[in-house]
Amino acid sequence: MSTCAILLCAGRGERLGAAVPKALAPLGGRPLFTWSLDALERCDAIDGIVLVGPVRTLRELVAASGCDARKIVAYSEGGEQRQHSVGRGLHVLPEDCDLVAVHDSARALVSPEVIARAVAEAREHGAAIAAVPQADTLKQGTLGLITATVPRTGLWAAQTPQVFRRDWLERAHRNATEIATDDATLIEWLGHPVHLSLGEPLNFKITTAADLELAEAWLMHRAATSSQSKASA
Repeated sequence: MSTCAILLCAGRGERLGAAVPKALAPLGGRPLFTWSLDALERCDAIDGIVLVGPVRTLRELVAASGCDARKIVAYSEGGEQRQHSVGRGLHVLPEDCDLVAVHDSARALVSPEVIARAVAEAREHGAAIAAVPQADTLKQGTLGLITATVPRTGLWAAQTPQVFRRDWLERAHRNATEIATDDATLIEWLGHPVHLSLGEPLNFKITTAADLELAEAWLMHRAATSSQSKASA
């Protein structure tokens, strides 16, 4: 069974406040999207990768970054909404692809291990998403006042990758009559159960400048730790 990833790089990222689209914003000395690309390249569970976004720019940046790009099988321009971008990615998938892993490049710190777990769950059950148990106490509110406390038991925060049987995902996109915030919702609308695969707190979505600074700090810490380990070896 062949598994291909659709890496979404088309978001404008207005909340980030950068001069370029979010996926192209600098992170750790290179474009943000290349960190997810690198994780997908290093994950043995992924056989091919489709990049969705500004094709000419993505091609140029992949070449200039020097990152491994052996698994890239196609590029596609993005759509107006995230859902449209995924649909365009589906159109250029190789014919032998049976499982599709959809990943947002904004989750730049995803690890190969998180990707592999989600793929394994989807291979067994047909649909799985990376997710983490909700740790914070949740409050409902209006006009600055708490109106209710939401029990966090059984609540999970959805992440990506989200991995599905290709035929399920294609049917879900064809049948969609509304815009959903993620692909798991579309699969749920078809009536298929979606399994939860354990994600990681570091697999957070970079949305604001503060998120970008946090990711930068983590990468600097990881690089420093790696240098210390090599020096002591």
